[in-house]
Amino acid sequence: MYRHILVPTDGSKRSRRAARTAARLARAFRARLTAIHVTPEGVPTVFSGSTLYGAGVLGRDYRERAMRHAQRALSVVEDEARAAGAAYSSVRRVAREPWRAVISTARSRKCDLIVMASHGRSGLRALVLGSETMKVLAHTKTQVLVCR
Repeated sequence: MYRHILVPTDGSKRSRRAARTAARLARAFRARLTAIHVTPEGVPTVFSGSTLYGAGVLGRDYRERAMRHAQRALSVVEDEARAAGAAYSSVRRVAREPWRAVISTARSRKCDLIVMASHGRSGLRALVLGSETMKVLAHTKTQVLVCR
């Protein structure tokens, strides 16, 4: 049924659960599993909260920390894939809009399923912060399984 599953990860507990689900599906369908970590483009500021502002410039310290964080997040998915016996690959991207990077990676890698976490934001928080999962759901033609 599915041959190539993409699982975006940010290293959170919810994305770890999505990775476990994706690995189990990969095992059940004998599918390949690709993990993606997208670092938001820009340098965080005191006033930005969880949103990163900038003009595409990444500071050296920020870039190094982001790479370490990405590697830790991706290694969790790799461990799940290995435990499931699934073929695994990973992608690191830097993008102004992470949801676009997820969709373009799914398209370019010919993934037929995206398994991703929802952080369960609602109300004003969801409106202000936005939801990468909701944006992927709204704009992709690839099937998406949302894990909560």
